[in-house]
Amino acid sequence: MPVAHLLTAFEMISILNNAILIIRQYPKSPLLIILLFLSILRLSAQDKTITDIGNVLLIALPASSLGSTIAIGDKQGTWQFTKGFILNQALTIGLKVAIDKPRPDLSNNSSFPSGHTSTTFQSAAFIQKRYGWEYGAVAYALAGFTGYTRLQGDKHDGWDVLAGAIIGVGSSYIFTTPYQKNHMKISFNSTNGNYLLGYSYKF
Repeated sequence: MPVAHLLTAFEMISILNNAILIIRQYPKSPLLIILLFLSILRLSAQDKTITDIGNVLLIALPASSLGSTIAIGDKQGTWQFTKGFILNQALTIGLKVAIDKPRPDLSNNSSFPSGHTSTTFQSAAFIQKRYGWEYGAVAYALAGFTGYTRLQGDKHDGWDVLAGAIIGVGSSYIFTTPYQKNHMKISFNSTNGNYLLGYSYKF
């Protein structure tokens, strides 16, 4: 691999690692996700390898999201992810057909919105909302990088990628609820000599 390509790869890894560490320290700041995305856009190498990574992430992120729910026996999460995925694909494909926008490289008229971006952001949003920012930060970083690969590959412009990210996140947020690790809860209260023992179970 040429030296220039190696430097680009190391720069990319450095940006992602630093952003993930910051997001874990300040997990509730959406501004950091935007800053991460803009940092990734600074990478300017026209490298087919980067485009190929985006194509791999298109499959790897949804597969790992769905696989995680199956691995831990989270059947509700599996169903929530599936509904979000179906809605996302329906919206993305429907808009591509309806809008018929030419790609920047003029290869076809399926530019708006970015399907790679909507799919990976739908997966990242599911992981974040279902299991928390500890896992979601990494997923969002990978989804953001996927959006960058579509820009550098001249397949989409910024509006295509932004729309894909919004559609992806929205599709997941409609159906996804936080994962309840502890389904059983026991509470105890005492007031004026009266004692109350409570028990609840979340299905």
